[in-house]
Amino acid sequence: MKISLIQPGRNNLKYLRWSYDSIRKNQGEHEVEICVADDASTDGTWDWCLEMMDKDPLFKAHRNEGPDRLGHTILYDTLTNEVATNDIAMIYHADMYLCPGALDAIEREIKEGVIVSLTRIEPPLHPDGPEKVLLNCGVEPEEFKEQVVIDWVAKNKDSKVTEGIFAPWAFYRKDFQEIGGHDPLYAPQSKEDSDIFNRFQLNGVKFKQVWDGFVYHMTCRGSRRNTVDKAVDIHTDSPEWLAQNMRSTRNFIRKWGHFVMHDKLMKPIVPNKYNIGIWVHNANYSLLNTLEPWADYINVLEMDDKEVEKYIETEQPNTIIPIGPRINTFQKVDVFVKVDGKTFDQGDFGIIQQLSQILDQTEDLGEYQIGNLFINIFKLQKYTEDLIKL
Repeated sequence: MKISLIQPGRNNLKYLRWSYDSIRKNQGEHEVEICVADDASTDGTWDWCLEMMDKDPLFKAHRNEGPDRLGHTILYDTLTNEVATNDIAMIYHADMYLCPGALDAIEREIKEGVIVSLTRIEPPLHPDGPEKVLLNCGVEPEEFKEQVVIDWVAKNKDSKVTEGIFAPWAFYRKDFQEIGGHDPLYAPQSKEDSDIFNRFQLNGVKFKQVWDGFVYHMTCRGSRRNTVDKAVDIHTDSPEWLAQNMRSTRNFIRKWGHFVMHDKLMKPIVPNKYNIGIWVHNANYSLLNTLEPWADYINVLEMDDKEVEKYIETEQPNTIIPIGPRINTFQKVDVFVKVDGKTFDQGDFGIIQQLSQILDQTEDLGEYQIGNLFINIFKLQKYTEDLIKL
C-alpha cells in the first residue's frame, strides 16, 4: 500500500522526530510518504524538515512562514491537496508512535467510501473510554517504554472492527476532496474534526476502527498541552487553546444547531439542521451572547442599539460568519422561539440546546409552550444536506 501521512506541527519538533522514527521502523512493506507542515515554528522544525528532505526522498514538507499560525484546520488540507501524492492519506499527529502491523490493518479495511481509524493506546491523562486503551508507557519520548507497548500489541490484537472515527484516520483523498476538506470556520483548530466527520457520514462514507492496528498517543502535544508552546504543563490546557475551543464551539453551534454529538465508540450522531429564529423580550447583552449562536436570526429590539453594536464588534473577530445580518433583521424563519428575559432559566436554555432533536421527533406544525418558551413551527424543512460540501 502507498499512503501519505499528514502531520502539521508547531513547536513540537521533539515529537515529530520521535514519530518519524516509529513510522520508518514499523511501516513494514508499505510505501509511506511523510508530509509535514511547519506552522511558523521557532524550535528548529524547518531546519529539521530541510535536513530530512535531503535524506529521505519520501519526506515532504511545507512551511508557513508566519509570524501568525495557520493551524492544522488549514494545514491538513494544504498537505492533503498540495503536497501528498498518494490516493490514500492519513491524518496523523506528531505525538503518535506507529505500532507494528498498524498499516497492514488499514490496508485490509480501506477502500473508497470507507475511513479507517487506528486504535489509540494512551497514558491516563484523560478519562478512559471504550474506544481506546489506557496503558501508561510514558508521557514524553525520552521516557517512552517502547518494548512494553510492542509486547502489549503483540498479545492484544483483536479481529473486531467498530464504527468510530478519530485520529489517526486513513482515507481516500477523493472522499476528502468531494466534500471540500476541513471547514476554515474552525481555524486554527478545535471542532474541525467533528465537523468533517459529520459531513463524511452525511455523504455516505462508512467508518471502521480496527482493533489490531494501534498507535501510542502522547495526547495534546500539538498545541493544547504543548509545553514548548504556551502550555504550563501536560495536565493543563493552554489559555490559547481554551479560548479557541470556545470560539470553535460557538461556531459549530451556529453551523449545525447543536453541540458535538457521538455514541460511546465515537460514531457521529447528527440531528437535522432547521431554520430557527429567536425573539427575545427584555433582552440584555448577556442573553444576546448566550442565545445568538443557537439561532439563524435573533431579534432583541428592546436592547440599546449601542449594546447590540458592541456585541457585533466583539464577536465578529471570532467567526467568519457575518454576525450583523443575524441580529434584528426580521428574516422569515421556519421555527420561531419567543423568549422572555425575565423568566428565561436554565431549563429553557436546555430546551433550546436540544431543539434540533425535539424537532426531529415532531410531526405537527403549530404553536407549543415548553417551559417558559413559546415555539411556533411554521415548517419542518431540513437543511442538513446543505452542510455537507463546502
